[in-house]
Amino acid sequence: MGSGKDLLDKGGKLMALAGVAFVGYAIVFLALNFWGEGFELGVNEINGASRQDLMAFNPAVLYYIGHLHVATAGFIAATGITVVMLSWYGVRQGLKWAWTAAVVSPVVGLGVALPMHYLGLFEHNWILHLGPIYVATALFVYGVILSWKGLGREAV
Repeated sequence: MGSGKDLLDKGGKLMALAGVAFVGYAIVFLALNFWGEGFELGVNEINGASRQDLMAFNPAVLYYIGHLHVATAGFIAATGITVVMLSWYGVRQGLKWAWTAAVVSPVVGLGVALPMHYLGLFEHNWILHLGPIYVATALFVYGVILSWKGLGREAV
């Protein structure tokens, strides 16, 4: 399977690539807020109400939703950048504290955000809305596993 150093390098690179994907998702999230017709990726209406409907009914609600989307995009991007930096410069060097921080950051973010999607409070396109994050997360988890194995071999 490779030496500890090889596993750390491959795993760290995959984790960093997933971090880049998180940033990409955040950019799409942000762009759709300003230039999209729906609300966010895979959410075109909220219980039958479009952006135009909300603008006509209560523009403040629409602006508030936009404010939350911008803040969310910022935190997703910040998490992605954190993962990239920690993975590329710390995990690949075998620094356990960097590995821990790189893993904890997105786990907390996803652990808080994902459960709300399964409550059925609004309709959304599961593939478009959550698919990109699940793909990035799968890539991240694979990198985490490889680098963890590398950390174990480096210590031997």
